[in-house]
Amino acid sequence: MSETPVDEMSFEQAMRALEDVVAQLESGDVELEKSIALYERGAALKKRCEDKLKEAEEKVARITLDDSGAPRGTAPFDAG
Repeated sequence: MSETPVDEMSFEQAMRALEDVVAQLESGDVELEKSIALYERGAALKKRCEDKLKEAEEKVARITLDDSGAPRGTAPFDAG
């Protein structure tokens, strides 16, 4: 099985892979050991999606506007 490592996936790749995992698990036609492995991969994919979404939200939060309301760049993100 040559699966892309989860930490190298884009958000879209991780979402598609997570949808595939869910479909396989919902089918009920998966052996117990494979179900456990799929569940673990699904958890990792879910975390990857959440991390990529958070990263995107932080980028959007850093966008600054000029006096006319047009985007002009980004400001440092203050996580505190």
